[in-house]
Amino acid sequence: MPAPRPLFRARPGPDRARSGPAWARWDDETLLSLRLCDLGLGVEGTWLEGCLERLHRELGRKGLAFRPHAWLSTEWFAPDGVPGIAIPFYLAHPRLMQLERRQMGTVEGGTLAACLRILRHEAGHAFDTAYRLRRRRSWREHFGPAGAPYPRFYRPRPRSRRYVQHLEWWYAQSHPAEDFAETFAVWLTPGSRWREVYAGWPALRKLEYLESLGRELKGQAPSVRSRERPESLATLRTTLAEHYRERRNHYGTDLPEPYDGELRRLFGSPGTQPAARRPELAGAFLRRHAPALRTEVAGLLGAPPYAVDQVLREVLLRADRLRLRRRCAEPLARRRLKAFLAVRVAACLGGGVGDVAL
Repeated sequence: MPAPRPLFRARPGPDRARSGPAWARWDDETLLSLRLCDLGLGVEGTWLEGCLERLHRELGRKGLAFRPHAWLSTEWFAPDGVPGIAIPFYLAHPRLMQLERRQMGTVEGGTLAACLRILRHEAGHAFDTAYRLRRRRSWREHFGPAGAPYPRFYRPRPRSRRYVQHLEWWYAQSHPAEDFAETFAVWLTPGSRWREVYAGWPALRKLEYLESLGRELKGQAPSVRSRERPESLATLRTTLAEHYRERRNHYGTDLPEPYDGELRRLFGSPGTQPAARRPELAGAFLRRHAPALRTEVAGLLGAPPYAVDQVLREVLLRADRLRLRRRCAEPLARRRLKAFLAVRVAACLGGGVGDVAL
């Protein structure tokens, strides 16, 4: 797929954002001692502005008058009662994206495509709030009780066709409100061809419901117009160190995954590759072979490609987190990886997906 054309030449992208703040040159230890409110960042003037403008154009193409506002906070969310979107602070500066990757192993929304994907999802929540849609009986008939409490964990069913596939880990299955937001995101995405992709799926009825809502609300001003910014970055006095400690505790990223040992064995042991050659990072190896492995494993198992994608992301996250390197010959590492992925994907499709933290 060719690289997308720059949207706004006057604004920097995620790799070329402003580098003015003094903390951008600090080492990790010093930076982690800084309070979130002292970062002095906002959405304005960053590449995120262009992402939001693109989201607004997509809403406009659907004939909607709704335009969510956005602000920086600690994570992605759309608060109840406010038709807006909170964006994680680390996306506003490349130095913070670097720190995020080192602390959490990944940068959620760190590319143009990933950022837009999440924005469309959060816009679904904000759209729901703006027009008080969950109060409708028809909403509840399609998605379930919006007032149901969020579970601490949910267990995905990869083969279910009652839900669309948008964000990873079959996120639409986690809660009725997430089901609506995911369905909205698929409906909003340009070129998604949702009628063809979901033909014959029960999920198609939900997408058709979104289409009918879009026609009904075309040009109509939102009922809820609050411009509040809950948990905005400027109000948060915790340090970056405290923030990351809490996040790792929540997601359990400080605990070893059950297959970490398998990953270490998969990429070989020291001495199986000439010492004069620096071993390749496992993450780089995975990224290079991922497209072909996705096709091969899906074909081998007769599995949907998105199921392979989920496992590939999980393995890549752990490989980056563990700083693994490929220490065996490339053909051997590739064969091992293909077998490993096939076993993991088969386990997922057989109901072996574990609980996913919300």
